[in-house]
Amino acid sequence: MESIPKEEMQLILQLRTNLESCIFGKEKEINLLLTALLAEGHVLLEDVPGTGKTVLIKALARSIQGQYRRIQCNPDLLPTDITGVSIFHPKEESFIFRPGPVMTNILLIDEINRATTKTQSALLEAMEERHVTVDGECYELPRPFLLLATQNPIDFEGTYNLPEAQLDRFMMKFSLGYPSQDTELQMITAQSRSHPLEDLQPVATTEQIIGLQNLVRQIHMDEAVAQYAVQLVRLTREQPAIYLGASPRATLSLVHAAKAYAFIQGRDYVIPDDIKELTPYVLGHRIILQSEARMEGATILSVLETVFRQVRVPVRLEK
Repeated sequence: MESIPKEEMQLILQLRTNLESCIFGKEKEINLLLTALLAEGHVLLEDVPGTGKTVLIKALARSIQGQYRRIQCNPDLLPTDITGVSIFHPKEESFIFRPGPVMTNILLIDEINRATTKTQSALLEAMEERHVTVDGECYELPRPFLLLATQNPIDFEGTYNLPEAQLDRFMMKFSLGYPSQDTELQMITAQSRSHPLEDLQPVATTEQIIGLQNLVRQIHMDEAVAQYAVQLVRLTREQPAIYLGASPRATLSLVHAAKAYAFIQGRDYVIPDDIKELTPYVLGHRIILQSEARMEGATILSVLETVFRQVRVPVRLEK
């Protein structure tokens, strides 16, 4: 791959502009969302209510002309409410599969930690293998498929913690956070007459997104940069402050995300800064600190800073 075609870069710019017209002042988070989309990963959004998570996800689905489904989690939600169910049809004298909301392009799992662990586990197969199994039959999910889950970090009543196996399926975890004062004023002005989503026009098709995902796989990663990513992940398993380090799946997620991030920056190669920029979002939710380290004031970010200092950044020598 010699360079990023202009048409593809124009498409990325249009997608970014579309999302920024609905969510103001969140350029970094929008880039992370587009990175996950092109890297075929999933996103966990942990934020307080009312920060624009649902609007951002709806804007993405509308921008790519993708099917959008939303699941509002609660303790009564069953696994079949997500995956679908086989129903016996008397006239046909056979079972007919009625697909659940997981059969879509963009799936929003709202307040995922309000679903029981049994229901949460129904998503594991869909997130990793891109298909679901119902009554012994396997059903492929449409492409592209992006799952975005939200959870409230301050409400613990009636919630179930996500198990480590579930967290490991999410490529990234990040928050939108509160907007700045100027951004909040801009938001009031923009929504004084109508919501930005009402006027949002599609700028891409799902087929074009699949084409971009295929291009991302061709992004070059030098062996030295790949070793840099591997060393960062492996060191999380050796830190005394860390009880559980990042998995090999985390290494793959970091590499795939770095390629997509380089792509949306207009480069056909990955640099060490791509790895370093994405590491907190890709590894942070996969790491569990020792209880003693937490009591001493250690955080995921402070431990990752220690890991960064222990790994030499590869430098390209000019000939």
